[in-house]
Amino acid sequence: MTTVWIIIIVVALAFALVRHGPDRKRTRRILFPFVSSALSSSALEAALRLAQAEDATLVPVFLARVPMNLPLQAPLPRQSESALMLLETIEQRAAAHGVRVDARVQRGRDNRHALREAIAFCTYDRIVIAAAINGCPGFHAGDVAWLLEHAPGEIVVLRASGAGRSGVAPAPERPQLEAVAA
Repeated sequence: MTTVWIIIIVVALAFALVRHGPDRKRTRRILFPFVSSALSSSALEAALRLAQAEDATLVPVFLARVPMNLPLQAPLPRQSESALMLLETIEQRAAAHGVRVDARVQRGRDNRHALREAIAFCTYDRIVIAAAINGCPGFHAGDVAWLLEHAPGEIVVLRASGAGRSGVAPAPERPQLEAVAA
């Protein structure tokens, strides 16, 4: 009887090694959270270049804000329409870079709540997020600071190239994503 148990254990370990062995490569995932008013074209391009260089999957997460007077699962038709349009644009740009996409929508009462839910329920290796400085699209300093303190993994915070500079000629304009107000 002991021999049977030893054989079962050896077979189970062999199966586990084949399934999760050292030769099996796990695809890296880059989380890219955004809201319709904070989708930075330069941050998206940086996330796409990182994903392309690392053969990673881009995980764009639209953070949908649900007002307190509504249940968290209430329909949000305007935000849904905006999310679909922006996620489609991201998927088209990702296809041009040869990057896989696993798009998500995460609900929350505010950006930070939705961000907290996204990092809790999405698998990722790195987060790429845009910082809002001087009117550039992105997340405010408080949300970025919260993310740096609470999110595991690598975090890349990007700001627009001309943000925060004074007396320096602006960089040539890049085409920006069209943001639809929610």
